[in-house]
Amino acid sequence: MSNHPYDQLGPDTVIDAVEAAGYLSDARLLALNSYENRVYQVGIEDGEPLIAKFYRPGRWTDEQILEEHAFAAELAEAEIPVIAPLRGADGRTLFEHAGFRVALFPRRGGYPPELDDPDALLVLGRTLGRIHRVGAARPFEHRPAMDPKDMLDDNRVFLLEHFIPRDLKPAYESLTADLAGRIAPLWAEITPADCQRLHGDCHGGNILWRDDNAHFVDLDDCMTGPAVQDLWMFLSGERLQREAFLSELIAGYEEFMDFDPRQLRWIETLRTLRLIRYAGWLARRWDDPAFPHSFPWFNTDRYWADHVLELREQLAAMDEEPLRLL
Repeated sequence: MSNHPYDQLGPDTVIDAVEAAGYLSDARLLALNSYENRVYQVGIEDGEPLIAKFYRPGRWTDEQILEEHAFAAELAEAEIPVIAPLRGADGRTLFEHAGFRVALFPRRGGYPPELDDPDALLVLGRTLGRIHRVGAARPFEHRPAMDPKDMLDDNRVFLLEHFIPRDLKPAYESLTADLAGRIAPLWAEITPADCQRLHGDCHGGNILWRDDNAHFVDLDDCMTGPAVQDLWMFLSGERLQREAFLSELIAGYEEFMDFDPRQLRWIETLRTLRLIRYAGWLARRWDDPAFPHSFPWFNTDRYWADHVLELREQLAAMDEEPLRLL
């Protein structure tokens, strides 16, 4: 029998939470695609629907969530197109209802950007340059900083103990040890001056493209790290194509912020850390019924064999010359 905290989050609880924050619902409810948290579109009497986000219990502290909200508000005040949380009548952006922490957001329409369109990449780069200009103005106090221990070491141990199939354990253990050894000297190059407040999970799924502009959503993973972390996930294709895309992004970015090209050396390191962190994230959430339902391919023999192959490719990629700006 399931005993997950989200089991207690039914439609009545969602509507009651929105109304407790001061909005009268018309009882129309639509669950949106979100796995880490639970997110709903809630109809409002005589008004536009709102988006209600129910934070995963135990993941963030109140201080970390409020710092996320403050960063979003700071960006919005600078007229940067981000979706910031709404304030209630008492000025709060974080509410509690039935044991859940809740934030409300305005609904905004849009669609993912065309990441092979040079004009779209230029706009994305400009917007990220503006975000990073604000982000560099002051540090986070409560949000996490990127750290290979959390992203690689801890997930490596967890996966080896609980998920990696027995016949793949020697290969996975040896391979991830090699990756950790390769990453350590590169990570040592990163200084505090290279790091700042970031979006942290910057990919096309977290962009709403509307009116030829990029609206950034979901700062749930905002963190401290090197600027290139918010850039590399927009790159795809063969090397020459990635270099062309990167050049467009950086051209837009540098209209507002300088970019240190030595950060290009860290792209494959960051990609490797994300791959391992993603596998660890799925594994740590496997007791949430939404995850086996939404990711049926995870934790199969085929998945782990492909994962090991992908990490081997990353080990080779880290030996290649870094991407160049054209």
